[in-house]
Amino acid sequence: MASELKVFSGRSNKPLAEKISAELGKPLGHCEIKVFSDGEMWVKYSENIRGSDVFIVQSTNPPAENLMELLIMIDAAKRASARKVAAVIPYFGYARQDRKDQPRVSITAKLVANLITVAGADRVITMDLHAPQIQGFFDIPVDHLYSSAVLVKHFKDHPIENLAVASPDVGGIKMARAYAKRLEADLVVIDKRRPKQNEAEVMNIIGDVKGKNILIVDDLIDTAGTLSNAVVALQKAGANDVYSAATHPVFSGAAMDRINKSNLKKIVVTDTLPMKTTSPKIEVDSIAQLFAEAIKRTYKHLSISSLFDIDKG
Repeated sequence: MASELKVFSGRSNKPLAEKISAELGKPLGHCEIKVFSDGEMWVKYSENIRGSDVFIVQSTNPPAENLMELLIMIDAAKRASARKVAAVIPYFGYARQDRKDQPRVSITAKLVANLITVAGADRVITMDLHAPQIQGFFDIPVDHLYSSAVLVKHFKDHPIENLAVASPDVGGIKMARAYAKRLEADLVVIDKRRPKQNEAEVMNIIGDVKGKNILIVDDLIDTAGTLSNAVVALQKAGANDVYSAATHPVFSGAAMDRINKSNLKKIVVTDTLPMKTTSPKIEVDSIAQLFAEAIKRTYKHLSISSLFDIDKG
C-alpha cells in the first residue's frame, strides 16, 4: 500500500504552508504546538501519521524558537512512526555563518545542518541558500530550489527597457549572470567592502551603468544597508531607475525606513518569510507553486531537476 502524503506547518510562515497545501489540493495537517509558561515548546500531531510521508514547512529565521520548533516537529514525526520526514525550509536561517572567516567563531550553517539531521529528517527542501555549498554540510539529500524561476518570469512579464542586472557583491555574480542571460541584459558588479556586520560600504562599480535602468538581484535583504548604498552609488554613476529582486525579505532593523527613503523604484520579493510591515515599493510573488511541485515530485520519486534548471549557465 502506498504511503500517504501529509503536509504540516510550524508557526514561522503558516500562510505559505497553507498556499502550498492548496496547490497540492490537500488540507494542511493539524498539529498542536503549545508553549509552557517557562517558554518550553510542546508538539503533538493531531492525526495518525504512521507510515506517511510527512513534509514539515518551517523557515528557521530568528527568533531561535523557529529552529527549535522545527527540530521538535521532526522528532515528534519520527517517534509517531512517519515513513519519511522532509524538512521544507523556505528560508534557511543561520546560513550566513558558513565558514571561519576569523578566529574563534562558529560555523552555524554546519551546526544547524547537523541538528536537523540528528533530529531525524530524511530530506531537506530549501530555497536560495546564502551559500550553495551548504548543501554539502548535510549527510541527507538536499533539494535546492531557486526563486529565479518565479522572479525572472515577473520581469519578463513586466519588462524594463535598457536594463542591466547588478550583483551587489562578488559572491552574487553567478546569480546576477543567470538573470542577465535570461532577461537579455548587461551584467554589472558592485564591489563592496564590509567594515563590520550589517554595515556595507560601496567602493567601485564594474560595468557601464550610465543611462541604464538597473535591477539589483540578491538572495536576501536584511537591513537594506547594502541595497540603499548601492542605489546611491549606481545613480551617482549615471544610472536611471533602480529596481531590486530578492528571495528572502528579512527586513530587520531600519530596513523599511531605508527602503522608503531610497530612490528605489520597486522591490520584488517572495513569501519565504512573512511580511511584518510593507511598503508601496515592495511587491510579493509567491513561491508556493514551486514548493508544491517539489513536494509532489519528491513524494512520487520523480526528478525535480527541471525546477532549478533556470540557474544553470
